[in-house]
Amino acid sequence: MAIPISYNVRNLRLRKGLTLMTALGIALTVATAVFLMSLVAGLDRAFATTGDSHNVVVLRKGSDAELTGGFPLDTLQTLRSLAGVARNAKGEPLASGELVTIIVLPRRDGTGEVNVTVRGTKAIGIALRPNIKLSEGRWFQPGQREVVVSKSIHARFAQSNVGDTMRFGKGFWTVVGVFDSGGSAYDSEIWGDVNQMATDFDRTGGVSSAYLRAEDTGTATALAKQVSDDQRLKLDGVIETDYYAKQTRSGNTIKVVGYVVGFIMAIGSLFAAMNMMYATVAYRAREIATLRILGFSRPSILVSFVLESMLVSLLGALCGIVLMLPFNGVQTGTSNQVTFSEVVFSLRITPAVAMWAIVIGVLVGFFGGLLPAWRAARLEILAALRG
Repeated sequence: MAIPISYNVRNLRLRKGLTLMTALGIALTVATAVFLMSLVAGLDRAFATTGDSHNVVVLRKGSDAELTGGFPLDTLQTLRSLAGVARNAKGEPLASGELVTIIVLPRRDGTGEVNVTVRGTKAIGIALRPNIKLSEGRWFQPGQREVVVSKSIHARFAQSNVGDTMRFGKGFWTVVGVFDSGGSAYDSEIWGDVNQMATDFDRTGGVSSAYLRAEDTGTATALAKQVSDDQRLKLDGVIETDYYAKQTRSGNTIKVVGYVVGFIMAIGSLFAAMNMMYATVAYRAREIATLRILGFSRPSILVSFVLESMLVSLLGALCGIVLMLPFNGVQTGTSNQVTFSEVVFSLRITPAVAMWAIVIGVLVGFFGGLLPAWRAARLEILAALRG
């Protein structure tokens, strides 16, 4: 015969102080886990939502990033003529040679300077990214020392208001606009004219990468393979969405730290739950003996006490999630281990993050309550009644 769950709920309500203290300890563990998981989820989303399955990114063979993937400018002309490259209404191939480099900008809050990615592109490069919208000002003009910054760069860094000037390369550049990339990896970039940037950085003979637009996803896959298989080009082609998905290695450090910190705090919470349940068993020895006299079996008592521990942990897990909800969407940044520049992203408490937080809390309750519950189930009736 199973002990009704209402019995466990009543006991938790009667011992409010002990229940709340244990739940709070578990809530802090879960809140830490939610924070770290939301960091990773936000970073993954920034890269996973970047790109278009119709676009092919072309890099030097063996390179895994635009920063190190340069190739000669004349190769770009060959890429533009490849079969499968789509054309616009004017008959021009939708291909953009781009220059990517790193500059240093001061933060708005004065806490230091950080590496920021600068991309040189053309109007056709902007057209290849239809999801990016101008939210303030205008786009840069060809041949001019003008840049457009992302909304995240605008919010986090000094000298990034429309009309401001920032110094990099061989002189000053005027900020003429702010663009919104919808939380993608482009939110960490500054864009300007590719030819002007090539002159400033003495890279007029080559580009960092090329973006090719295909007519559909099937053609894009074939185009990427064509680029990679052509031994004359010595280039690699990869679908843009796949390219940015690989950049999620930037979150590896966060993941490792999260696992270590989460494990340590989970152990602490496990002992807290265990101490609570041991104290509960000692306090309720006569009650447990009475349950045995009433006909409840040892397995049912074991299950009941484990369930009680899990209920406390579930309460703690829910409190931990609620504690972290105000931080959902808060913007932060981390260093991209591939490009050595800052990646800006938002914390995201997704349903998956919340579910994992509940699982962690419930597991803490299960393992923390298992030994005390075993002790409760093994109590001798006469000895418990005398105590």
